[in-house]
Amino acid sequence: MARVLVPLAPGCEELEAVTIIDLLRRAGIDVVSAGLEAGPIKASRGVVLLADTTLDEALQHDYDMVVLPGGGPGSDRLDHDPRIEAVLKQMAAAGKYTAAICAAPKVFGRIGLLAGKRATSYPGFVDKMHLPGVTYLTDAVVQDGKVITSRGPGTAMDFALHLIEVLAGRARRDEVEAGLVRG
Repeated sequence: MARVLVPLAPGCEELEAVTIIDLLRRAGIDVVSAGLEAGPIKASRGVVLLADTTLDEALQHDYDMVVLPGGGPGSDRLDHDPRIEAVLKQMAAAGKYTAAICAAPKVFGRIGLLAGKRATSYPGFVDKMHLPGVTYLTDAVVQDGKVITSRGPGTAMDFALHLIEVLAGRARRDEVEAGLVRG
């Protein structure tokens, strides 16, 4: 079974964080939510989230994928946390998946994970960074190699379903999606 780390920063976008965690768990994927700090995490709209553990504790284990939820204030905190930069670089060097949605792909841009890649983000983030060699797209979900990015709260379900397909296969994704009654 795949194991995924979802770091949660104060100010994260709760719809994205909860959708990612919920859908991946529905697929039977082992998801570890980890707060940058100990204790409850107040998300961008005031919803209080309780992480499974702290980031320091979570980083004692290995993962198949790290997924960054967005949200302006939360993404800024992820972007300024050296532990996040270190784990992302470690994942990329090991040929493992990194994924980010909304404002969080800017973290990838700053540390060079988007170099030579196609990517997306919430409007005004990656597209405004003017990163050389990065092709900015407006698709709901963009995967280029082991880097997966998405646009924002409205694409969170598509993003999470894509992550399920990558980690557990198309049949598992279809099974989870059927249970959601999206259409």
